[in-house]
Amino acid sequence: MYTYPHKIENGEGQVLTFSGVVRDRDGDRLEGEFLAPPGVGTPMHLHHLQEETMTVVAGRLGLQFAGEQPRYAGPGETVILKRGVGHRWWNAGTTELRCTGLATPPNNLEYFLTALFQSMKQSGRKRPGLFDAAFLLTRYRSEIRMLDIPAVVQKVAFPVLLAAGTLLGKYDKFKDAPEPVLDT
Repeated sequence: MYTYPHKIENGEGQVLTFSGVVRDRDGDRLEGEFLAPPGVGTPMHLHHLQEETMTVVAGRLGLQFAGEQPRYAGPGETVILKRGVGHRWWNAGTTELRCTGLATPPNNLEYFLTALFQSMKQSGRKRPGLFDAAFLLTRYRSEIRMLDIPAVVQKVAFPVLLAAGTLLGKYDKFKDAPEPVLDT
């Protein structure tokens, strides 16, 4: 689906460059590198199906697991983000953060992040457009969940936004979106 390297930007300085999907006997993994300016990172979220591994190349990584105190990693240190465990990360330093990483298995993570970053860049804000968020987080809810979005918004507002977005033709751009992966 993508030509590698596949680079995406979110409009606030975060850049992900996917180097490709590696297939081997231990399973498929998506590999890449990310850059983030000071203070930039992700909201609290979890991956239902993937484990992520991040190795700090330069800078200072801030990491927080749901319900725990923040921790930090520097150059040469690796952190593992287990599937099903809520987490967020950010650049906790004063210089650019650079990390390499992988997600096992890839599933739809690359598609999801590409669409999410494009929406963030287009909105000009630190979050994606509401219609895009409703679509992506509903379609791929078996793979990823944003813990910072209240459950009532996800269960009540998102279906309303999906219906309105469908009527308004907001989802034509997602016509080739891959099917979600269900946990087996």
